Amino acid sequence: MNVGFSPPFTPIDHAPAALQQDGYAVLDAETLSRWLDTPLDDLAALQSDWDHLPPDEYLKDGGRYRTRRHACFTVDGQQLSEVPHRAHWQPVEYNALHGGMQRWFAPMAAATLAQPAWQKLMMGIASLASGLRGPQRWFVEAHQFRIDTTDGIGRPTPEGAHRDGVDLVAVLLVARHNIKGGETRVFEATGRRGERFTMTEPWTLLVLDDARVIHESTPIQPVDEAQPGWRDTLVVTCRAGGFQGD
Repeated sequence: MNVGFSPPFTPIDHAPAALQQDGYAVLDAETLSRWLDTPLDDLAALQSDWDHLPPDEYLKDGGRYRTRRHACFTVDGQQLSEVPHRAHWQPVEYNALHGGMQRWFAPMAAATLAQPAWQKLMMGIASLASGLRGPQRWFVEAHQFRIDTTDGIGRPTPEGAHRDGVDLVAVLLVARHNIKGGETRVFEATGRRGERFTMTEPWTLLVLDDARVIHESTPIQPVDEAQPGWRDTLVVTCRAGGFQGD
């Protein structure tokens, strides 16, 4: 299986400095588990959700390779609050393919949002945003994605290399099955520096300063064309001041 370059893993105590200096940091699963004080088994227990995601009905390239769910929260200090289900919206400046329209995705399962592992994950990601921008109220969007190889190829980022119009982006690899590709690429938004690597270990966490870097993931294809293949991720964004579209 083609796995490409290994991620440049960051010790958790260096993650804030890496975000400040490089615009991104990558935590391996064991580091994430220790940082959240959450056993990996508790995170892995969330994984079955990805087997029950409904199709993304908004793909403008005509593909059938993406299923997803969506939920929104606020994090204020130590208070995590779910907000009423709402549309996901991005301006065309950040998403030329799907920006400028309200996309109403299926809500995440209530049982998932009630899990302590989920809540610690949301709080932990928001704390990284506070470390980057200063403590404040964060408007958080979470997206469960499965990209599959139903049509022979799946595109994790059909919009190409992009920013999301937020303060912090977190990408967690939940699972990879029977695929090649899916390489992560991170580039300076206003410079030449870039990094490429492939996340292969479940619950590897990539965090990005959305003001400083752009990112994308390359298409996936099945290793064994007779078998299904997929890549499951959780993407979480933190934005100061309000949700996009408000």
